[in-house]
Amino acid sequence: MKPITQASVHIALATGLMLGVAAALSAQGKAAPAGPARHAAMSKPSTTKPEQPKPAEHSSFRGIATKLGTTPDALESAYQTARQANPKLTRGQFVSANMVAHNLGSKNPAITTQAILNGLGSGKSLGATLKSLGLSDKEADAAERQAKRDAAAAQREAQ
Repeated sequence: MKPITQASVHIALATGLMLGVAAALSAQGKAAPAGPARHAAMSKPSTTKPEQPKPAEHSSFRGIATKLGTTPDALESAYQTARQANPKLTRGQFVSANMVAHNLGSKNPAITTQAILNGLGSGKSLGATLKSLGLSDKEADAAERQAKRDAAAAQREAQ
């Protein structure tokens, strides 16, 4: 690449990143960080688009909430409560815990969302938690796969 082209690419990338940061901070109601303004002639217009703000987190629970027979707001509230108890808990882990408990809770009363979340909070994986709740290796693996499929299907239905 020619040095001018490389410089143009770097400038376009930096501009796009700054727009993304400014959009994110604007969405949070904070002012963008003040920095020195740099102006450079660009040989080609930038093809990067400003990032769209993400939808509200609870709206991402819409499909799962329907599958679980609850509301997105209730699920969001439960997720926030679980995150207070375990800050490392991811949305995916929370959804999986709920789906597994929903799928297996009637067959095995020891498998509840709270029991799974407690296992995850103690540092165990979902599979290890399910094994400690009485499932075999094969049953735990099957339960994890089924929960992922159910969650993906619910998400597709919600869109």
